[in-house]
Amino acid sequence: MATTRSALKRREALDGYLFIAPWLIGFVVFVAGPMIGAFLLSFMDWDLFNDPEWIGLDNYRELADDRLVVKSLFNTVYYTFLSVPINLTVALMAAMLLNAQVRGQAFFRTAFYLPAVMPVVANAVLWFYILNPEAGLANAALSRLGLPESQWLFDADTSKPTFILMGLWGVGNTMVIFLAGLQGVPSSLYDAAHIDGANAWQRFRVVTLPMLSPVILFNLVLGVIGSFQIFTSAYLLTDGGPNNSTLFSVLYLFRLGFEQFQMGYAASFAWLIFFIILAFTLIQLMFARRWTYYEGQR
Repeated sequence: MATTRSALKRREALDGYLFIAPWLIGFVVFVAGPMIGAFLLSFMDWDLFNDPEWIGLDNYRELADDRLVVKSLFNTVYYTFLSVPINLTVALMAAMLLNAQVRGQAFFRTAFYLPAVMPVVANAVLWFYILNPEAGLANAALSRLGLPESQWLFDADTSKPTFILMGLWGVGNTMVIFLAGLQGVPSSLYDAAHIDGANAWQRFRVVTLPMLSPVILFNLVLGVIGSFQIFTSAYLLTDGGPNNSTLFSVLYLFRLGFEQFQMGYAASFAWLIFFIILAFTLIQLMFARRWTYYEGQR
């Protein structure tokens, strides 16, 4: 009997390893391996053409003196701290609208979500024509309304706010997650609050927000991580300009590695970005205990 149980346990363990093998192999080959390689490369000087040379911590010392590293991180943090709260607010408002029982609900849900699945390059081209200061639709609309026109992406003062505005176009993914969370809130809680005399704002504050707090945390963490990875739209539309006002960290990382061929220095900058994202994530998770509510907890 003991031998049979031992054989079954080994068989179950083998089946488990076989099931996770595709993911495990992919993780080692495409994630863990490149991360270890990039970590070792961050201590080297390598231009892709000659043999790498070990230089120790010189790359990390140079990061502290690089003006563009500081500028790119400032631009990214600025974008993150403004775009993430705005995107979460707009996505939650859209989800609450689409959660209402109205005619054509499926059509509106599709229409709101559709921009989120558009190719990034197509999105960038579309926004280029909308925000073109000479013949763009945005300035044409402002002119019709008698409002002053803007340079949008082509002015250092308005370029980052314009990217934040563009980010609202793709809130569909966040909206869908909020919509799923809203549909999981028991209607009995709203009924009880309504019987107690709570108005719409009070029901939102004492029922919706607490019940959605785990979903808000999830979207917040993903939003911060995603905002630190902004690259394609900045690369295609402004290439970091004007005056480096849209030089985000990943765009500068791309320049270092694939335009200036400073692969070791780029690897050290990549690890700096990784640790910054990790720090932001840990801070959010640490403070989340104070405002998130999970069903069944006291």
